[in-house]
Amino acid sequence: MTTHENKLPVHIYADGACSGNQHDKNIGGWGAVLEYGGYMKELHGGERNTTNNRMELTALISALEALTMDGLIVNIYSDSSYVVNCMKRKWYAKWQQNGWRTSAKAPVENRDLWERLLALAGKHICHYFLIKGHLNLSAGDATLRKAYDRFTSNNGAGTSYETFLHSAEMNNRADKLANDGIDGLR
Repeated sequence: MTTHENKLPVHIYADGACSGNQHDKNIGGWGAVLEYGGYMKELHGGERNTTNNRMELTALISALEALTMDGLIVNIYSDSSYVVNCMKRKWYAKWQQNGWRTSAKAPVENRDLWERLLALAGKHICHYFLIKGHLNLSAGDATLRKAYDRFTSNNGAGTSYETFLHSAEMNNRADKLANDGIDGLR
C-alpha cells in the first residue's frame, strides 16, 4: 500500500443507533460525517431487525467505502467501545486465529461486518479514537473539561481541547444522522 502523497488526514465520525434494540421488530440507523480539508460529506441509512452494534459497524464501513483512494491517513472517532477497542486492541487477530470464534469458543457476532471493515481499514492508515457520545456542548466548561480529560486518558494527550470539541460536535452530528436513518424507516 502506498500512502497518498497528501498527508492531510481524513476524519470520520461514525455512529449507530437502534430503536428497540433487543426486540424482534426494531429499526436501526447509522450516520457518518467525513471531513477532508475544507470538504465535508454526510452519509446515513437504516435497516430493520438489526442491532446497535451492527449499525455502529455499518456506519464506519459506509464511511470507508466512500473514500475514493487508498493509502490515506484516516482518523476515526466513534462512541462505540465495541468498535474502537476491537480495532485498537486487535481483538480481531485472535478471532481470526481461532477460526472466527471468541475465547469462549462462541462464533464472533457480526463476522460479516468485521470482515468487511478489516478489508476496508487495511487499505489505509487508520487511527481510532473513543469519544463520549451525546456530549452536551452547552454543559459548561467544567463538564466539558472532564470529558476532554477522559478522552485524552483513553486516546493519548495529542489532541487539543478545540479539536476535541469539534470532534464531539461532529460525533453528535453523526448521531443525528443515525437517528435520521431510523426516522426514514418509520
